[in-house]
Amino acid sequence: MAILSPLRITVLMGGASAERDVSLASGLRIVEALSRRGHKVIALDPAGGVISQAELDELRRSNVGTEPPSLEALAGLGGGRLRDDLIAMPEIRDADVVFLALHGGQGEDGTVQALLDMAGIRYTGSGHLASALAMDKDLSKILFRAAGVQTADWLMAPQPAALVEQSLGLPVVVKPSKQGSTVGLSIVRDILNLDAAVAEAFKYDDEVMIERFIAGRELTVGVLGDDALPVGEIKSAKEIYDYECKYTAGMAVEEFPANLSPSVTNKLQEQTLRAFRALKLRGYARVDFRLDARGECFCLEANTLPGMTALSLIPQGAAAAGIEFEELCERIVQLAIG
Repeated sequence: MAILSPLRITVLMGGASAERDVSLASGLRIVEALSRRGHKVIALDPAGGVISQAELDELRRSNVGTEPPSLEALAGLGGGRLRDDLIAMPEIRDADVVFLALHGGQGEDGTVQALLDMAGIRYTGSGHLASALAMDKDLSKILFRAAGVQTADWLMAPQPAALVEQSLGLPVVVKPSKQGSTVGLSIVRDILNLDAAVAEAFKYDDEVMIERFIAGRELTVGVLGDDALPVGEIKSAKEIYDYECKYTAGMAVEEFPANLSPSVTNKLQEQTLRAFRALKLRGYARVDFRLDARGECFCLEANTLPGMTALSLIPQGAAAAGIEFEELCERIVQLAIG
């Protein structure tokens, strides 16, 4: 895709969610890619301010790490709150488009999107309603089922242990309803451990989901514009593709395209587009699945601002479709302004 003209692009990255470090890694790659395309790019941390070139250089020498930042460290950044003057900042007001490289928290739950909408500022990815729906796993699963997208049975905590065991069986997955990167997630195999897992998840969100565990293959499908990208399979060193496996080299193998039959591939891509439309998503996203031993696929969640790090999945899916990273970033920008 040729550049029509250089744009003023502000990349929002960092923030104060549990996925801050992932966001910084995503944002750095996006800044560098769009700069190479000839755009005037500014990096901005909504929990702080403009990120200097020296700070970007320091980020380049660091890595995401094996665990998310501590809750204490995030509290020191404002407890997840955005700068009060974010929308009034010239780096936002004067941008032709804001590239959202935020993950989790107010960056992905529709808050930033609503502020940008009110200010009439163009931005990448889904709108405020779609972002909020996708971030809330309970609501998104309700909409998935209404649209004919298969998803595992679930309950919202707190629930009596006996009811969980009777309704969902064991094991179950316990996770914050509005977090990503498996932050606060655990697998419960013994019902006696349920309360501790729920308490851990409540540290990261005010709503917690208890979901039937689907044993099987971990699959993912990106969406760019109106098209589903090639299906990918994640083979993790752990049973769950957790934070450490996602952002530590060597902890997982991703295969794009996945070794699947044409019929299963088509079904996954069709279910992906159904999920994308059910949540009113736009621009780009990533939808994750489990494929059980019977060949049944279960949608886990949709990610409206998927990771763009060197190990992230949507860049790998795009590459399998012949779209390199710079081109991917350019297309996402053009979808936002077009």
